[in-house]
Amino acid sequence: MSSKKSQGIVGIKVARRLLTRMALAALPLISSSAAWAHGISEADKQAMLDAGYIRYVWLGATHMLTGYDHLLFIFGVIFFLTGFKDIVRYITAFTLGHSITLVFATIFRISANYYLVDAVIALSVVYKGFDNIDGFRRFMGREPPKLISIIFCFGLIHGFGLATRLQQLPLGQDGLIARILSFNVGVEIGQIIALSFMIAVIAGWRRSKSFKDFSAVSNNGLIAAGLLLFLMQMHGFMHTVAADDFPLSDDNHRHAHQDMDAESKHGNL
Repeated sequence: MSSKKSQGIVGIKVARRLLTRMALAALPLISSSAAWAHGISEADKQAMLDAGYIRYVWLGATHMLTGYDHLLFIFGVIFFLTGFKDIVRYITAFTLGHSITLVFATIFRISANYYLVDAVIALSVVYKGFDNIDGFRRFMGREPPKLISIIFCFGLIHGFGLATRLQQLPLGQDGLIARILSFNVGVEIGQIIALSFMIAVIAGWRRSKSFKDFSAVSNNGLIAAGLLLFLMQMHGFMHTVAADDFPLSDDNHRHAHQDMDAESKHGNL
């Protein structure tokens, strides 16, 4: 066996062990990956097929308001913004990004494994927390990338996540674009509601003495939350690529991870 091939096999084994341990670390916090995924329920799927465009608006709004990864990212974006123009500027960049991919990826049926997409979205939360603690200058000795461009790019990824979720529905062709646009309008309404609440809370908090003291704690919390979400999405991804190895019942689910961890430890002996 060639040296490169041997190294490749070793790399795959190491990656699998790493993912296993990551999943085990997150397991106490989740009984099922589906419980944490902000997907669309079977009842909502049927309701969308039976109802009109207003239902799509409603579901778009509720989807955004329960999309903890989207909300955490928005929270990170506006955390240090004090001017109304700056808030509008950055949120508009994010909105344009996710609207583009939500609409066009759904129309052209471009999709990917939604756990992987959501894992990248989780990393966008990590990035914003890291940026907010001035991580690029403090730890890397360099200027951070241009924020407006980064937010737009992350908006494209967030929109792709929304499009991937929306494509779980049997949307059909009649009125397809109108349904997609209605859902997107709902997403924007949900975003405005969440943003208004966040701005009010942060503006009030900024006037208190604790804001400066706890701003670093809050943004390190963003990093930790993003990493946890990443672990959970990778945990879900493992279920989609190795469904036979990961039964869905809680008891069998836990034993499957324990068996893989035991196998991993045995392989290190």
